[in-house]
Amino acid sequence: MQARLSQVFDACRAADRKALVAYVTAGDPSLAATEQLLLAVAEAGADIIELGVPFSDPMADGPVIQAASQRALAAGTTLPKILEMARRVSPKLSCPMVLFSYYNVLMQYGVEKLAAESGAAGIAGWLVVDLPHEEAGEIDGVLRQHGLDRIPLLAPTTPPGRAREILRRASGFVYYITVAGVTGARAEIPSDLAANLKAIRGMTRTPVVAGFGVSSPETARKTAEHADGVVVGSAIVRLMGEAPSPAEGIRRAAEFVASLRRGLGTAC
Repeated sequence: MQARLSQVFDACRAADRKALVAYVTAGDPSLAATEQLLLAVAEAGADIIELGVPFSDPMADGPVIQAASQRALAAGTTLPKILEMARRVSPKLSCPMVLFSYYNVLMQYGVEKLAAESGAAGIAGWLVVDLPHEEAGEIDGVLRQHGLDRIPLLAPTTPPGRAREILRRASGFVYYITVAGVTGARAEIPSDLAANLKAIRGMTRTPVVAGFGVSSPETARKTAEHADGVVVGSAIVRLMGEAPSPAEGIRRAAEFVASLRRGLGTAC
């Protein structure tokens, strides 16, 4: 089970294309809409979906995802309900899901219990935004027990020695944050992105994807040139938030993901 994420990247390499990782905020505007959105985004060409757990204080997220989290919480979204939805939708999905959350939410639920229920719900791994590397050992063994990967994050400010330490325990893939700061769509990729990604990829055999600020097929393509894949989040979340109805938001998000897919290479 733990190989699901690495298998995605193996398939992408075999097809000579880059992986597309799509982020969605669970429960925005409702979990019923999220379930349909997951299916539409997968059908449109996403290789992996990050399922964002709404949190009241999402310090790493910009205004778009913060607003989506507030809408989801106001709609009554909870982690147990997200897991229930994931369990329903995972057998129909053509791609694996990663649970994207802050550690406080996971700790309150119970790490052992959540790992077991994540595996049962078809989730392939966790990305814990605010978990320091020094404390990650607390959950690594539990995740391995349940066949889950823990996806680490690296930033342009991560010193090389620390990056090597983090990468030694990476599994699934590595999420490289392209810019310092919070999430949000940006018009250009950073000038030092190619050099930074080259250095990171030289330290590990684990696939590296880049995210934060990817807002268009063009920025996705340029970012992915230097990585094994690209993460797109705020641009998808904004389409859902600005649409006049959930159905229209899902249509727009799927169209956008399809345009990203074309820019990154055809799906396997």
